[in-house]
Amino acid sequence: MFGEIIKLTLGFFAVMNPIGNIPIFISLTGGYSLKDKRKTARKAVIVSFIILTVFLLIGNLLFEVFGITIHAFRVAGGILIFGIAYSLLHAKNARSQSPHPNERKEVEARDDISVTPLALPILAGPGTIATVMAQTSSHSLPNLASVLVGYTIVLALTFVLFYYSSSIISKLGQSGLNIITRLMGLILAVMAVQMIASGIHGLFPKL
Repeated sequence: MFGEIIKLTLGFFAVMNPIGNIPIFISLTGGYSLKDKRKTARKAVIVSFIILTVFLLIGNLLFEVFGITIHAFRVAGGILIFGIAYSLLHAKNARSQSPHPNERKEVEARDDISVTPLALPILAGPGTIATVMAQTSSHSLPNLASVLVGYTIVLALTFVLFYYSSSIISKLGQSGLNIITRLMGLILAVMAVQMIASGIHGLFPKL
């Protein structure tokens, strides 16, 4: 179980890309006081945890309602995650995980960025949700617990990174951030291929 938690934690780390999201957090909280930045980071992480836990617990029920199979979701999720990985490998922010410019302006006008776009779709975006759903196919308690621990660790780390974001980005520099982002992209690409292969095998077991 410990090995499974390590694997899941690395997977969620690659999907959420907390280090790569530091510049986004800094840009969205520009002009905020240190207290407000930390409050925003805390709320974003809590909301992300709630979103992912909802999908962890009742995601399969949603599948039944809409007639979706886990195998089809794995293929679709794998394709989506591979798109994110491709963007990361080119040291770009993945569009499917990043807010639309119009959405960002609207959110900033309301002075509420902790829920949207930080929690959704940046942290608990489609790729992260797809990962949660794809990794909970066995529905066993140890499996659910491993997934829960995996994304909780990454969210806790995300809070720490956002908490010290200004200091981190000044030390790493843009080149350092790009190197780490590309490494996360490589891990994510391998994970995406595995998800797609598993989904195709489930849909077409005779292949």
